[in-house]
Amino acid sequence: MELGVYSFGDTHKDPRTGRMVGAHQRIRELLDEIALADQVGLDVFGVGEHHRADFSVSAPAMVLAAAAERTERIRLTSAVTVLGSEDPVRVFQQYATLDLLSDGRAEIMAGRGSFIESFPLFGYDLQDYEPLFAEKLELLLALREQETITWSGRYRAPLDAQTVYPRPVQTPLPIWIAVGGTPASVARAGRLGIPLAIAIIGGMPARFTPMADLYRQAAADGGHDVDALELGINSFCYIAETAEQAVAEFYPGYAEVMDQLGRERGWAPTSRGQFDQLRSPRGSLLVGSPEQIVDKILYEHELFGHTRFLAQMDVGRQSHGRVMRSIELFGTRVAPEVRRALGSGPIVVTTPAAETGIRPAG
Repeated sequence: MELGVYSFGDTHKDPRTGRMVGAHQRIRELLDEIALADQVGLDVFGVGEHHRADFSVSAPAMVLAAAAERTERIRLTSAVTVLGSEDPVRVFQQYATLDLLSDGRAEIMAGRGSFIESFPLFGYDLQDYEPLFAEKLELLLALREQETITWSGRYRAPLDAQTVYPRPVQTPLPIWIAVGGTPASVARAGRLGIPLAIAIIGGMPARFTPMADLYRQAAADGGHDVDALELGINSFCYIAETAEQAVAEFYPGYAEVMDQLGRERGWAPTSRGQFDQLRSPRGSLLVGSPEQIVDKILYEHELFGHTRFLAQMDVGRQSHGRVMRSIELFGTRVAPEVRRALGSGPIVVTTPAAETGIRPAG
């Protein structure tokens, strides 16, 4: 199983100083987090796309390009590219360029997007939310297969025997579909034989097993090799030396963020009882000691048989130092145990995290 981290580059108040951490500082911190994830032997780092004040990254390809120059092994992916409001030609060119910069470590994780600010921002009608994604995914997949392309659709000017450059190192450039649990999107990924990432940020993971079953069945119906499918699980995760420390550090910021989203979307306020249920051994939150995180990843692997797990560690608006420590524990104490249990070969870390010079105190 591949293990990694993803981030939206949340802007927030530092819980220790009360000062606002804006986009300038947050992006610099994010680059340090990606560099550390690489140094402690994690496999993947994803950066999301948002267009609102509480997130610092609206152009993930640029952040990942900067990260490519500071890393050696780790794969670099969007998480996600809001494809319905993007131009697939530019998306392909950006990530092909990232692939060249990183010597073949780039990926695209395409999704419809849970936030919708980008659609009016770029002049798209939200009534076209679903067909925009379907058409643009079709074009993106065609672009990675054909250097010279003829294509026409409803929402973009046609292409008539036009060439698209540069071409990436990887053939083909990896493209994933990310979903929040919409069956139609899951089935589409299966029919196309495309890697699927399922975001599980609430409830009980066992409730999502029908999604994995649907994905594999749709792939089989489409004539794809089910054994070769790649399936990822993306979840909130925070690791500290002890469970008590992890809860004490993570819960206040997590509750604040979830309550803010709840006010926007009509959810009930977050309670400590709900949080405790979600971080129980069968819940969706991976918050606890390294040993508890190992157990939960392995439990979810029994449910899904997935090939990748990505952890979002800064959802609770933790300080940079705490996120760095969580990443270090993930790479040095969780990942080796998960790989050992699943029979995966370990990644050799030649530089201990404490000697990298990039981990701040606190």
